[in-house]
This record gives sequence, structure tokens and C-alpha cells, in this order.
Amino acid sequence: MSLSVAVAGATGYVGGELLRLISEHPMLELGSVTANASAGTRLGDHHPHVPEFANLPVLETTPENLAGHEVVFLALPHAKSAEVARMLPEHCLVIDAGADFRLIDPTAWEKYYGTEHAGTWPYGMPELTLAEGGKMRGRLREVRRIAVPGCNVTAVTLALAPGMTAGLLEPEDMVATLAVGTSGAGRSSKPELSASEVISNAKPYSVAGMHRHIPEILQNVALASGKSGSISFTPVLTAMSRGILAVVSVKPSSRFSLEMLREVYADAYGDESYIQLLPEGSLPQTAAVLGSNSAQVSVHFDDASGRVLLMCAIDNLVKGTAGAAIQSMNIALGLTEQTGLSVNGLAP
Repeated sequence: MSLSVAVAGATGYVGGELLRLISEHPMLELGSVTANASAGTRLGDHHPHVPEFANLPVLETTPENLAGHEVVFLALPHAKSAEVARMLPEHCLVIDAGADFRLIDPTAWEKYYGTEHAGTWPYGMPELTLAEGGKMRGRLREVRRIAVPGCNVTAVTLALAPGMTAGLLEPEDMVATLAVGTSGAGRSSKPELSASEVISNAKPYSVAGMHRHIPEILQNVALASGKSGSISFTPVLTAMSRGILAVVSVKPSSRFSLEMLREVYADAYGDESYIQLLPEGSLPQTAAVLGSNSAQVSVHFDDASGRVLLMCAIDNLVKGTAGAAIQSMNIALGLTEQTGLSVNGLAP
């Protein structure tokens, strides 16, 4: 059995990573690839790393060009996915790698994105622990619409969720600092991506509560803990092409002990294919997850400050986006969750 898939926004970074994973998936057959400004070119002009697709024409992103496929991946700018998705048939599995359907609260969406809220789809983070019990993967089975999480959100959430669900961490006064690869900012030309600002440099961006991933992180903390929270979130653009390293500092609850916290994380992640809980004394690093759908997580306690430190390393293009899309697709279609996704990644 093969499933026909289309990729909208195929010439961007996320689109290219989706194409790589589709080429490795034994049950997917690529049909249409679409874009806007790049329509009329060949796919090989943009993604030479998938030579088997090089001669495919890049079509204009229209519902007609995406119709007739069993799965459609949307790798479009925010507010663009909603325009396309509403015109696709209900029986088609549509997976949005953009932001349009991630947030539950319309007010939060309008504050951070400045457009009308398009709605909320099932959330494509299978490993997210939930306050009422179970994990998010239970909500993905047999659905036909999926919202893929933000890449920074994935790193912070995987670091925090089990401790929040167990009531060992306080959701108020969280502080997250992230080292982010340049591909995390997208492929379009932006001032922060000029060579002089990236080579041998590190540069914070979207600081002081401005980053659009903040409401999504707080939404996930509420899903995991049943409580509202607050976070100071600072991403730092670094001189690496891909990868995110999140370092999150939180207050322990009155029930906290480091031994108990380690047991909670071991229980939550011990049987997960794509989350590696590191042993005591080991620290995550982005090179270890490069090109893979894996995440490295570690937990620590800072005696001097009395705060818990949680760390997570992911590849922003795989576990942070395209890999999560394929993993969630597998669940929704009733396939083995690991189909077409390797734990191992690319050589650094």
C-alpha cells in the first residue's frame, strides 16, 4: 500500500526536510509539490539533497493542485495555511507545519499574530504528558487535521512536561534561554541572517515577551500541569545551520526531590523511541541529534539558586517540525509510529 502525498511550501527549509523524510518513508508516494514565488521552477533547483525528486515541477499553491492526495503537508507562512486548508476535503489528512491551528485561545492568537484566529486542530506532539493522564498521541488517532508544534516550543515542552504533570515543578516564573540554528528563522531573506551577523556570532531575537512561541509554551504547560504559568523566553540565533538547545530554569514545588524528578522523567520517557533521557552528569548537545527525530533531555538541580534546570536538544527541522509531522501522520493513519523515521541522524 502506498499513500499519495503533496507538500505545499515545498521550496522552504521545512518543505525540504519533509521531502527528505518522504523519500525515506516506505509507504509514501510524492505527488504535487507547490510554492508561490518559486512556482514554475524545478524542485532540484531548491533541494538537490533529494535527487529522486529533482525533475518535479513546482506548481502554484492552489487547492486544485493539492487535491486528489491522501495526505497534504502545509509548510506555509502563518495565516496562509488556513486559507488553503479550508478548501481541502475533510477526508484528506492535512498536517500544518505552520502556526495557524496550534493555539486554543483566540485572544492569544490575535495578540501575537495580528490576524483572525482560524481555529484549533489536534496537536502533533505525541510525547506530551497530560494533566488528566496519558499523552497527546491518544488524541491523534484517526484524526484528519493535525497542527505541528513550533520548534522552540517542542524543545521547551519536552524539557518541562513530565515534571509539570507530576506536580514537582512550579509553572510560574519559568526562564528559558535557547540557542537556535539559523534555519529556525526560515529561508526567506531577513536582516538577522546576513552573513556578517551570523558568522562567528550569537544574536538574541524576539526578546522581552515578543516571541510568538510564548503562548504555545504556556498552553502546553497548562495541558501538562492543569495550571497557568509565566515564562521569560529568550531565543539566541547562533552560528549553526540547524538545531536547538533549550535551557529552562524553574522553581521546584514543595514535593520536589531530584531523585523523584528523575524517576518521573524515566517513567515518562523510558519507552519513547525518540526521547533520550540522559544519565546523571550528561548534558544534551545538538550534534547528537542532527538530522534525527530524536531529543536529548537532562534534569538537574542547582543548589546555589534552589532552582531546577531542564535541558533539551533537538534538530529544529526534524523533531522540531518535519519529523513531528511524519510521526503524527503515522499515528493518525494507524501506521507504526516509527515508520520511516530513524533514531539516528546525519553526520555532523
